[in-house]
Amino acid sequence: MSTIELKNVSKYFGTLAAVRDADLSVAAGETVCLLGPSGCGKTTTLRIVAGLEAASNGDVFIGGKRVNDLSPADRDIAMVFQFYALYPSLTVAENIAFPLYYERLSKADREARVRKAAETLDLVTVLDRLPGQVAEGEKQRAAVARAIVRDPSCFLFDEPLSRLDVELRQTMRGQIKELLTNLSKATVIVTHDQLEALTMADRIAIMRDGLIEQIASPHAIFSSPANVFVAGFIGTPQMNLIEASFAEVAEGEAEIAFGDQQFRLSVNGVAQALSKSETFTFGIRPRAFTVAAAESEHTISGTVELIEPMGAETLFHVRSGGLEVRVVVPRDIRVPPGHVIHLTCDPGQVRFFDADGRAVQ
Repeated sequence: MSTIELKNVSKYFGTLAAVRDADLSVAAGETVCLLGPSGCGKTTTLRIVAGLEAASNGDVFIGGKRVNDLSPADRDIAMVFQFYALYPSLTVAENIAFPLYYERLSKADREARVRKAAETLDLVTVLDRLPGQVAEGEKQRAAVARAIVRDPSCFLFDEPLSRLDVELRQTMRGQIKELLTNLSKATVIVTHDQLEALTMADRIAIMRDGLIEQIASPHAIFSSPANVFVAGFIGTPQMNLIEASFAEVAEGEAEIAFGDQQFRLSVNGVAQALSKSETFTFGIRPRAFTVAAAESEHTISGTVELIEPMGAETLFHVRSGGLEVRVVVPRDIRVPPGHVIHLTCDPGQVRFFDADGRAVQ
């Protein structure tokens, strides 16, 4: 059975808590991405699963078996590192076959497995070449092929695409996702690239300062962040997070005040969870704004300070209420810097967070 489970796992380096009380379960056939800023504990968590680091507290289970006391070699895992770690003096085929010597397979069985892995990852034409004679994407695929050739219980990937250029990353994301879907193994991927996590994962675990802040599907993470940190971390451009207060609540609408701005917004019962006088944070994605033809009680007004073309869209940096608000509009909306625009926002895409930064449902 291919499963991974962490129960109340912590890791301390002296007084530094690299991982704190982590609970995580990965089902067979599921891919979970550990996502977070540098130093948040995601790689340490992966190394604990692999057995490269010992947990200070808690338990690690692979295939339902507690493996805390097992060495990495006895955990039946395959790990793909950030660096390819291919032997330069061995051919691609010999690099892929290397783990099979530990299993004492016959030459015919080794060659059959290598051929199957190479076909899966489109490496057949470069099997006889040395790593220095193949492209970067082929090196990365060779590292992945070396991992899958053993048919392990589960897979661990540590920043597998970080050394590739943008085009190769896009290609490899699709190839790895398709591969993992067909293998039905529990898989954990560490990345700091949110696009990789959003496109490759069945669920994402957002980490900060050793804590798992939220575990959910990519859609749920993006649309319903659990707190201000997750809201600000996921999404490009970032979600606008604005400290504000309710000036008035009546008939399902609230008059929201921030800086020198006031506008009315349908709050769908959220106002009942926040007192009128309490300061809160509301978050809205840059693409949830619409440029209005005229100012009204439902609009936010601001001055366009900076314009960033993004191809099919344009990013406006708007100064409103003393704050910078990011707004993404279709590219056919053109205004010069210094122009005042009026914005409405979709109430269904506004998220509210209490004074402690937690999402208010």
